[in-house]
Amino acid sequence: MATKANKKMLKSILLIMLAFVILFVSVTGYRLTTIMLINGEKYQSLASEQQLYDTLITAPRGNILDSKMNILATSDTAYTIYIIPNSINNLQDENKKTLIKTTIAKGISEILEIDFETALGYTEKKTSYVTVKKRVDKSVADKIRQFTADNKDLGIARYIGIDETTKRYYPNDSLASVVLGFVGDDNQGLAGIESYYDAQLTGVTGRVVAAKNALGADMPFSYQVVEEAKQGNSLVLTIDSYLQHIAEKYLEQAVEANRAGDRGACVIMDVNTGAIRAMATKGDFNPNSPFTLSEADQALLDAEGSTYTKNELLNKQWRNKTVSDTYEPGSVFKIVTGAMALEEDLATLDSSYNCAWSIVIAGQVYHCHKKGGHGTQTLKEAMVHSCNPAFITIGQLVGTSKFSKYFEAFGLTKKTGIDLPGESISVYHSEKNMGPTELASSSFGQTFNITPIQLITAVSAAVNGGNLVKPYVVSQVLDYNNNVIKSTQTIVKRQVISEETSKKIRTMMQAVIEDGGAKNAYVAGFKTGAKTGTSEKVAQNNASGEVKYIASTVGIAPVDDPELAVLVMIDEPNGGSYYGGAVAAPVVSEILTEALPYLGYEPQYTDKELAQYALNIPSVINDDIATAKNKIVAAGLKTRVIGNGEKVLRQLPLGGQSLAKGGTVILYTEEGATEEPNVTVPNFIGATVSEANNIASAAGLNIEFTGNISSNGYITAYKQSIDPETQVPTGTIVTVYFRDTSAANVAD
Repeated sequence: MATKANKKMLKSILLIMLAFVILFVSVTGYRLTTIMLINGEKYQSLASEQQLYDTLITAPRGNILDSKMNILATSDTAYTIYIIPNSINNLQDENKKTLIKTTIAKGISEILEIDFETALGYTEKKTSYVTVKKRVDKSVADKIRQFTADNKDLGIARYIGIDETTKRYYPNDSLASVVLGFVGDDNQGLAGIESYYDAQLTGVTGRVVAAKNALGADMPFSYQVVEEAKQGNSLVLTIDSYLQHIAEKYLEQAVEANRAGDRGACVIMDVNTGAIRAMATKGDFNPNSPFTLSEADQALLDAEGSTYTKNELLNKQWRNKTVSDTYEPGSVFKIVTGAMALEEDLATLDSSYNCAWSIVIAGQVYHCHKKGGHGTQTLKEAMVHSCNPAFITIGQLVGTSKFSKYFEAFGLTKKTGIDLPGESISVYHSEKNMGPTELASSSFGQTFNITPIQLITAVSAAVNGGNLVKPYVVSQVLDYNNNVIKSTQTIVKRQVISEETSKKIRTMMQAVIEDGGAKNAYVAGFKTGAKTGTSEKVAQNNASGEVKYIASTVGIAPVDDPELAVLVMIDEPNGGSYYGGAVAAPVVSEILTEALPYLGYEPQYTDKELAQYALNIPSVINDDIATAKNKIVAAGLKTRVIGNGEKVLRQLPLGGQSLAKGGTVILYTEEGATEEPNVTVPNFIGATVSEANNIASAAGLNIEFTGNISSNGYITAYKQSIDPETQVPTGTIVTVYFRDTSAANVAD
């Protein structure tokens, strides 16, 4: 019986065990099926995340180059510093954990120049990755590496990482900053070319996928796949760095000298192609540190009772006035009004207009800037005089319909389409809303607003034979091997006026320099043309009660066959004069004086100019004394010999420099010859030409004249290349800039 019972119990046990086995196999099989088949991809992904290290390789942005292939913006290697808080917080030893946190916080706060408490907070986060600082230089990354090595006993290297990335770099600091723009922390374009062409400049991100062990360290001789990053396309601009430099230099000097309340702008444009050779706004910013205010703007922010915010001032200094700001162009616009009348055969250069100081249109009285008026004058003389009543009369002859047609044809009703962000649209009187008074004020450039880029594009059409061209700043797009993948072609939108009309406009602009308010845009040795303008900021004046102005001048060169148009605009000048002839015209002269020889144009001086302007100094180094003296005297200069040697070992000024007629070249004939003592540069400001000559001679200095010293007005110096009281060697050349003060304060 017992045996039978035991067998039955054993059988029951076996059945139970078999049931457990079957149940276990079924559950296990179900779980394996779920894991391997149903959720296989999910768990495979999770396993890969634990076993593989996947990091992105930042692609460098393409370069931005000027027209001569000089680098304006490039990308360099940089580093991102990060920490791994979870690895610290998983430590069991609380004392060691605290020590590691404080050590890391102290080290990175000192090296990366961040707050200690902020750094300590990073170590407390419940995450596996915290970015501490992006785009640090190699020198900083090396300090982090040294810091981890110095704390090897704590294993700091397990908790701090360094990723290689790229950093945008602008080697010329603020040069062309409002054109170039800048990038953000993630290398995305935020302004200027960097923003407009962001998709072209951005490269293709690479990846590194590698196996790692349980501690997160790379496993040598194991799996690794690298997808190389691809650099973005590069851009070749129409900007010429030298022309950009001189435009910025002279614009900045004018903004400072005239204490411009709302900065200044300058554009140099190829009138035939639309290529922008230079574009500047002053004050601007350094794109290497775009979120840092300039000293002037920081002072505005810090001033007692200031209502400015930092963001407001930053946005202002990033703003490209030439494309984003509109203004009333004033008398510069008379070029366009004159072109309308000439093209429609409503006027000739000899047409007669009477100016009796005032003119009444629909009950509205308009005055000329000259009390008593200009009397009877031709169209050419009216342009020279910048006579508002004459141009109001011309505008009335043109009529609202034709005026509106040409206003649109010159591209003033639409954006130019320039390849830069933030271009503003004009505000103007439509034909249906233009009555006699609106037509009158529009005829001399008031009561409508356009951008500087619209104006210079319209003026270019008026002088280039009548073709309205589209302005642009990018000439080519290059791939990472510098192969050209896209080139910009000149786009002629339409022919607005005839070549014959265009020639007449150039004739009038040349006359404005010779006899009118643009005398200070004169360039010795070259035939140029210009027109000045002074406009009231009516909307702002009405709101504030103050009277604020914009002074501007547009110049063209050479006048017979123009290549360049230069527009200079000074916003809210406060330096004693606010007229375009005083404030902006000299800047046009300064720019063209350097730009034209640089572009290969040879000056053709008149006898009067040769007698007054600078002469080329011959190089006489290694010549014997007699030969050297003869060369220098033949050039119209004087000599002074220092030493008893037989040959010239050194000369001051150097050969190739310019010097006014009668200047002195010092010849050194011995290595140990006693040098002349330094002298103090005097103040030339306000001096006439002859007075400046006498002042320079008495001080033992040489003088070079530039600007307008050939007109019949009252010529005085307004600027000098070396500041007064500066100590310089005897014989040093000081460039003194002159202007006609009789033209400088003529309203236009």
